[in-house]
Amino acid sequence: MAKKSSRKTPRKKDLVEKILPINELDINRRKEWRLDLPLAALVEGKLPQGKKFKETTTLENISSGGAYFCLDSGLIVGSKLNLVIELPDELTKGKKLKLCLGGITVRLEESDKKKGKKQGVALRFSSKFKVISEKKKKLKS
Repeated sequence: MAKKSSRKTPRKKDLVEKILPINELDINRRKEWRLDLPLAALVEGKLPQGKKFKETTTLENISSGGAYFCLDSGLIVGSKLNLVIELPDELTKGKKLKLCLGGITVRLEESDKKKGKKQGVALRFSSKFKVISEKKKKLKS
């Protein structure tokens, strides 16, 4: 006759479900925290036909591993892109800095019509990045 095992300590999942029903839980399976910052960015890359493109956009969110934004360009998953992000003055103590990152598209979604762009793009960053400082132009007198 098989013995029934009685669990003395409740599982973590059971405790969480008692506090919040599963449909009310907002489960985040990402490895990194995302920042919902609307940052202006320039996206450069190649379309599936091989034609180069440049398009301005606003990032919806960014993390150490990637970013999400919307484009009109018509990319495919696996497209290599370069992203140039204008960093806000609040983060750079007033210096004009741009963050240049490369990455690959890992997910594409149909965009909301409200956003005015054709597709949502999830980009996973490669490990290389560069910070570019814009020198302020001096006026000649």
